[in-house]
Amino acid sequence: MSKILIIEDEAAIRRVLVKILTEENKAYQVEEAEDGLAGMEKIKDNDYDLVLCDIKMPKMDGVEVLEATKKVKPEIPMVMISGHGDLDTAVNTMRLGAFDYISKPPDLNRLLNTVRNALDRKNLVVENTRLKKKVSKQYEMIGESDPITKIKDIIEKVAPTEARVLITGPNGTGKELVAHWLHEKSDRAKGPMVEVNCAAIPSELIESELFGHVKGAFTSANKDRAGKFEAANGGTIFLDEIGDMSLSAQAKVLRALQESRVSRVGSDKDIKVDVRVLAATNKDLKKEIADGKFREDLYHRLAVILIPVPALNERRDDIPLLVTHFANKVAGEQGTAVKNFTDKAVEKLQEYDWTGNIRELRNVVERLIILGGSEVSEEDVKLFASK
Repeated sequence: MSKILIIEDEAAIRRVLVKILTEENKAYQVEEAEDGLAGMEKIKDNDYDLVLCDIKMPKMDGVEVLEATKKVKPEIPMVMISGHGDLDTAVNTMRLGAFDYISKPPDLNRLLNTVRNALDRKNLVVENTRLKKKVSKQYEMIGESDPITKIKDIIEKVAPTEARVLITGPNGTGKELVAHWLHEKSDRAKGPMVEVNCAAIPSELIESELFGHVKGAFTSANKDRAGKFEAANGGTIFLDEIGDMSLSAQAKVLRALQESRVSRVGSDKDIKVDVRVLAATNKDLKKEIADGKFREDLYHRLAVILIPVPALNERRDDIPLLVTHFANKVAGEQGTAVKNFTDKAVEKLQEYDWTGNIRELRNVVERLIILGGSEVSEEDVKLFASK
């Protein structure tokens, strides 16, 4: 069902348009407004898939309606109706965001094609918005426990903003999943998501990795190279294990956050970057600050929003859901039938001390699927899940 509003001060034109549209498609629900003011009231109170709007009207003309609509409901396609003398104005409305215009008296084929195209465009906009808010299954966060529900609520509030986020928690808890959720639910989702594992890069190379370098900056620098901050321009950079970053690199990251500029190693030229920074660590940064290993000013820049990710032992209620999720995932990856875990097997898994957290549970589920029986039993868990 497509909901269409016709704003037209000439009753005869309104009747013609309503007749054409309703006869063309029974799924079109067509409403009318006799002037711009009445039309705007309807637009504010209803969700329309398309608005057909006359240009010359009393009280509020079509250009004013178009501009007002773009402010309150920019996703609604607007098709302008122009008289012979309004052609230049009609063309100008395209620059203001109108989808198209049709002339009076309306040509049947032109009108119907324009309406169909405009409705298709609206459907695409709605679908793109839905997909942007839907995180890919690769980064799905499984769980319904109170700690996970709280994290999901925070993400919904924080993702659309530009606020920096510091994600904390033990290894294997899924801090990177939180970062991906924040990116994919943000307005930067179409931009790049660049991940940097600060613990995996030697301290002498971290600055070059993050900020790039120019030819000759050091022995192996045989050409200019852009860094991760430049690669993430227009998107998000995720600094994982930031607690392992050197103090000199921390100083440069702080400057990048303060000024939205970076400089490549060996260069004094600044490069402007538009990047949202997310960071994660398994360390106690307050203790690192006290020990002189982490800059306090950088901590406060990063920790605008703090998201602590709980250990698996703190969210045992989620283990049944996680077991099912990993069992399905492993079966898909290996091209085998999904194995069922008995209730007793799952209960046994809930009793374990998961020092390796989600990562360890995933490995154990895969081991049980490979080595266990056609149905994974409590005995299988006792035999093959031991550490």
